[in-house]
Parts: sequence; structure tokens; C-alpha cells
Amino acid sequence: MSSETQETQETRHKTRGRPRAFDREAALRNAMEVFWAKGFDTCSVADLVDAMGINSPSLYAAFGSKEDLYREAVGLYTDTEGGAALRQLQAHESVRDGLRAMFRASVELFTGGPNPRGCMIFLGAMSVGTEHAQLRAEMQKRRRKVASIVAARLTRAVENGELDVRTDVPALAALCMTLFAGLSIQAQDGVRKAALFAAIDQFIATLPVRAKRVAQ
Repeated sequence: MSSETQETQETRHKTRGRPRAFDREAALRNAMEVFWAKGFDTCSVADLVDAMGINSPSLYAAFGSKEDLYREAVGLYTDTEGGAALRQLQAHESVRDGLRAMFRASVELFTGGPNPRGCMIFLGAMSVGTEHAQLRAEMQKRRRKVASIVAARLTRAVENGELDVRTDVPALAALCMTLFAGLSIQAQDGVRKAALFAAIDQFIATLPVRAKRVAQ
């Protein structure tokens, strides 16, 4: 046997024994899409490995557990599509314009694609069963963080005179969270985008704006 043939066989042997490389970032995005569509509990490991294009050992080696993979998927959602709404809230000088843009961006996201999926944080995380108490608590913490960001923006609006000084900021922030969840559910139920936009406009019209003084 020639040295060249021997080296070729050794190379093939090493290649067969080496785990197949994969694009971790692409695999994580595919996992996010599956979790977003199916939720945590109803999404099986088989669903995940099929979408990610890897086998179970590679999944566990790269991401740890299914719970750890879900945490990373939610983090990716928040950093990308899911965080677009809050970025819209902060991008506008007027709180009314910011809230309208935030909710409209949410509707665009919730209704996108042939099968509307709603919000991964508000709806998808609801599929985390009680046996995963720590994961449920983490998802609740994420929702509370969203509420605190909205409340902080409303507080600034009161301080700069956009909203009435008597505005109950915690209650209004809670109402915003309720609207988030409602838009997500209705989008999943197939309600038309125009109807959801109309609901948003109705909410914006009810904001407690500061009354203008009448000139004497």
C-alpha cells in the first residue's frame, strides 16, 4: 500500500469520526421559528432537530437542554423581530406617535407570513408548563420588563406635559400590556390588519392628554 493511499484512508476515517459542522446562528434562528409557531411544550425535540438540520446529540452539545435552547431562541427574538416594537416607542418624540408606531409594528409582526403566530413573549411563552417553573418565571420577568419600559416612557410623557399630570401610569402601562396580548390573540385568530390598526387608533384617541389652557 502506498503512503498516499494510506494517508487518504486515514483522512477519511478521521472525517467520518468527526461531528458534522453546522451554522449555529442559522440553527438557532430555525429553532426560534419552530418555538414561535408551536410554543415550548408542544414543540418536540424531533421538531427542532428537523428544522435545525442537526441530530439530537449535536443539539444538546451546542445548546444544552431544550430549555436552554428556548432561552436562546427567545433572546434572539427579543434582539431582532420582537424588539422592533419597543424600538419604535423610543424612536418618536411624541408619546402618542411612539405608542401608535409600537402597536402597529407589533401587528405587522404578528400578522406576517401565511400563518399568523402572534407574539412569542406574550403567547408563545404561555405554553411553558408549570413543571418548568424557572422558565415560566423568566418569561414573566421578560413581560414585566416590557411593561417597565412602557411605564418609563409614559412617565416621561407626564413629566414633559404630553399626558395629564393625573395620569395613572401603572394602570395605563398595564392597559398597554393588555392591548399587546389582545392584538397578539386576534392576529392569531386571523383578524384583518386594518381592524387591528383601527383598534390601535381608538386606544390612542383615549390617552389622557394634558388639557390646553383657554386664553383669557
